[in-house]
Amino acid sequence: MLYYLFTYLDEQFNFPGAGLFQFISFRAAMAILTSLFISLIIGKRIIEYIRRRQIGETVRDLGLQGEGSKKGTPTMGGLIILASILIPVLLFAKLQNTYIILMILSTIWLGLIGFLDDYIKVFKKNKEGLAGRYKIAGQLTISIIVGLVIYFSPTVVVKEIYKEGELPVALKIRVDSIKAKLGPTATVETQVRIQDGELGNNITVMQIDGKPAYAINQKSMKTTLPFTKNHEFNYSRIVEWLGLDGKWGWLIFIPIVIFIVTAVSNGANITDGLDGLAAGTSAIIGVTLGIFAYVSGNAIFADYLNIMYIPNTGELTIFIGAFVGACVGFMWYNSYPAQVFMGDTGSLALGGIIAVFAIAIRKELLIPILCGIFLVENVSVLLQVSYFKYTKKRFGEGRRIFKMSPLHHHYQKLGFHESKIVSRFWIVGVALAMLTIITLKIR
Repeated sequence: MLYYLFTYLDEQFNFPGAGLFQFISFRAAMAILTSLFISLIIGKRIIEYIRRRQIGETVRDLGLQGEGSKKGTPTMGGLIILASILIPVLLFAKLQNTYIILMILSTIWLGLIGFLDDYIKVFKKNKEGLAGRYKIAGQLTISIIVGLVIYFSPTVVVKEIYKEGELPVALKIRVDSIKAKLGPTATVETQVRIQDGELGNNITVMQIDGKPAYAINQKSMKTTLPFTKNHEFNYSRIVEWLGLDGKWGWLIFIPIVIFIVTAVSNGANITDGLDGLAAGTSAIIGVTLGIFAYVSGNAIFADYLNIMYIPNTGELTIFIGAFVGACVGFMWYNSYPAQVFMGDTGSLALGGIIAVFAIAIRKELLIPILCGIFLVENVSVLLQVSYFKYTKKRFGEGRRIFKMSPLHHHYQKLGFHESKIVSRFWIVGVALAMLTIITLKIR
């Protein structure tokens, strides 16, 4: 909202300093600072309110040493995270931006699922919380919405650059008609912007190595594929390989979105078992995604790094700035020993936000690397449960791979202090983030 206010003041009254709000970097920085401020100020009040209502964990350590030492610590602290994300975004982002709308919807939706789960556990005294089928149904619904918007929305496009002779037939016909309208005196340096009603493309005539080239905004199901020469993969190729027309690519894309959103949100939920672990890991991931969003939404950086230029995604930098600020601010109260736990209200939302954000900037195939901590935590649980069931059926008694799952509890059982485990997981998270970034150049 402040963006629109100061844009108006700048245009109508040339108000001093109002023009700063046109810069994404300035608004992102303000979103980070505002998010931190909200976390620290509102967070204290929310914790006090939760404590008065005795909304606390009954068993936190799950049978580990020191059981009961955190009994009564307030939970549902994810409300602090949600407020610290949404308020700065509403203040500093362009709210007509499709990507911003999608991220706000995802945050509220997944936060609500987590809140219902926590509410049932705390107020209804039901340790099972929200039934698994309802939780999955909620994740499934938002995943379908995200997939449909990204696949079908005319505002979600990728800028493709074609050299002379590389244009698809339909676009070549359109470009030839444009050149005819411009006349023989027009040069390739002439910047031309045409709205094509049929194709919905913005076409810019440009020059590459002294030869004509055309930058065209168009619908595309391309995504970033690490460690490959062209660094891209098109989901439409899968359906074409199956003998279907490329327009049916959504049949492949939407199930992939469902899998990613569900896996990452549940991964963050499982990781939230030690003080500061989920919040710190999410902050590291958020910084990396912010870098990707900024360079993908900036034509100069995208061209230099030879990655997809995705118009309008630069605005997501404001959202991810608020996200990182919320995670860091929450750790003020969540670092060891925690004064509050985020609960499912926070963890499901954090994981879902990361997944949707990565999909929006076409970096979802980098998630196994970037979100390696979440992946390992998920896999440790799957391996533990599967092996236990297998050995119980095979040998009559269940056996375990780890002393306890998820993996962070295994290290607790080995005698490592909670703070040491969290710190080392953060270090691994930073290493994975750096590896994810350098994949842009490893081909």
